Amino acid sequence: MGYDLLIRADGNVQMGTGHVMRCISLAQGWRRAGGKVLFALAEATPNLEQRLRGEDFSFVRLNAPMGGETDVAQTVALARRHSAAWVIADGYHFGADYQCGIKTAGLRLLLFDDYGHATHYSADVILNQDLCADARLYQQREKHARLLLGPRYVLLREQFQAWRNWKRSIPKAARNILLTLGGSDPNNVTGKVIEALCGLDVKTKIVVGGSNPHLGKLQAAIRGSKPAFELVVDATNMPELMAWADTAIAAGGTTSSELLFMGLPMLLLVLADNQRLQVEAVHREGAGLNMGPPDHLTTDVLRRAVEALQSAADRRKQMSARGRQLVDGAGIERVIQAIRTAGKQDATPATDPHAFPNDN
Repeated sequence: MGYDLLIRADGNVQMGTGHVMRCISLAQGWRRAGGKVLFALAEATPNLEQRLRGEDFSFVRLNAPMGGETDVAQTVALARRHSAAWVIADGYHFGADYQCGIKTAGLRLLLFDDYGHATHYSADVILNQDLCADARLYQQREKHARLLLGPRYVLLREQFQAWRNWKRSIPKAARNILLTLGGSDPNNVTGKVIEALCGLDVKTKIVVGGSNPHLGKLQAAIRGSKPAFELVVDATNMPELMAWADTAIAAGGTTSSELLFMGLPMLLLVLADNQRLQVEAVHREGAGLNMGPPDHLTTDVLRRAVEALQSAADRRKQMSARGRQLVDGAGIERVIQAIRTAGKQDATPATDPHAFPNDN
């Protein structure tokens, strides 16, 4: 069976599930446009594999260290076997050597990147959908490389498409909180946030992945606390949960872009170094508040921040409007168009001049 795209991404408890999840968003869009997609994973949790099956995407498991020579060889062999002209790679282990190997084999390559992790870039398309995306991160790139930078290229999952024209209402007092800190949360920051929210006049829906190693602890922490806390495992209705909420407490990964699209005011935590610039940018743009790394955040400080945002209706209204301005929901169409047109133009590609609209 032939595939147009071979998506190479990984996920486990330590790295989380975000790389695979945003590739699922691209795969959904590509399939809607009539294309076919195959996933290749060297690392994957059982829940991620189940998610791919639930989305009806085919996948294979590689037997190779992530990003190494054997990974390149197996990826190239898969692409040739299934007549895939494009490899889509998402992960910080896909550095200069990996990219060079894919390109030397005659394949086209789109690389997801968040902070300029590679020493050199030979991909045909480099996609950084964060607010902090900057062409200066990619000065060491081949002339043919096209940059897709900024929130115009945010890849929203299929379930968000129906919400493009939805309008959020801003209550005088925010009582509903969505707590979502990634698919795995290995350090159980979710438990610390639950402790901070105890005793507040709020209802909290806690979204966790099935691969969360602390699921039992979280269930015990909220036992008998309904309706104050509700645990949602492997949520399939994130837009509805975001629409229900008045505010969110989240991490600076892929979910933060979804929250911007849904116009949900947020308190953001930096759970990994690669999230810091995105969180700072959301704060700077006025669409959320930067709470910093959890190691330096006390439950008392977090509780006071939640209470302050609860009562600040005007500020939440401004945050909501700014989020919708930044992420308009058409990113997938723009990325698909870039894939289809890559290599057809003789001009040296550069950053899209509209990659980050100057609408402050």
